[in-house]
Amino acid sequence: MNGQSQQERSAPKPASWLFAEDFTAESGASAAARQEAMDLGVQPVSPGTASALTMLARLVRASHVVEIGTGSGVSGLALYAGMVPDGILTSVDIEPEHQRIAREAFTEVGIESRRIRLIAGAALGVLPRLSDGAYDLVFVDGDKLEYPEYIEQALRLLRPGGVLAVDNTLWHDRVADPANSDDETIAVRETLHRVREDDDLVSTLLPCGDGLLVAIKP
Repeated sequence: MNGQSQQERSAPKPASWLFAEDFTAESGASAAARQEAMDLGVQPVSPGTASALTMLARLVRASHVVEIGTGSGVSGLALYAGMVPDGILTSVDIEPEHQRIAREAFTEVGIESRRIRLIAGAALGVLPRLSDGAYDLVFVDGDKLEYPEYIEQALRLLRPGGVLAVDNTLWHDRVADPANSDDETIAVRETLHRVREDDDLVSTLLPCGDGLLVAIKP
């Protein structure tokens, strides 16, 4: 033995991670929305995370989805790609300009306006007004400091068998490093602990993008 753990010896190299990220080709609409995000100074989900969101939405045959953090529409396009044809996305963002750009991205690919419910406002002010157990999937990608509170709202909103997906749960390699104790890192760690320690949830942490926490509500 060379002193390395089995986990260390089997960990993928950066080239393999990049290969996995680009395994599913990104659409032109998604690439355009990604560029809009860069122009806005917003960090969109990675291509690997986007493809994971599409698969999750398809697996649960999502017809009603809540997204916390609209951005420029990259994650919304990914979710729509997996939703049933008449599915409705409710997306919350505190920046109306971001939602205007996202709506343009959705319209550009032919998504009907009746399938788009964009709500401008603070997520913790909007989410309590949404119906209990009415959603198939909730995607969290908002203010990291509010992640623990988003999780409680998301679990209330999800139907039995619904899926919770939380982005940035590796948080730029800070979560795994005990030396990092900034407020955002602590909030993400609390979120991971809350989900992992809930015996009623089946959860996993996927190493795509900046980390995607996925859990199924019983």
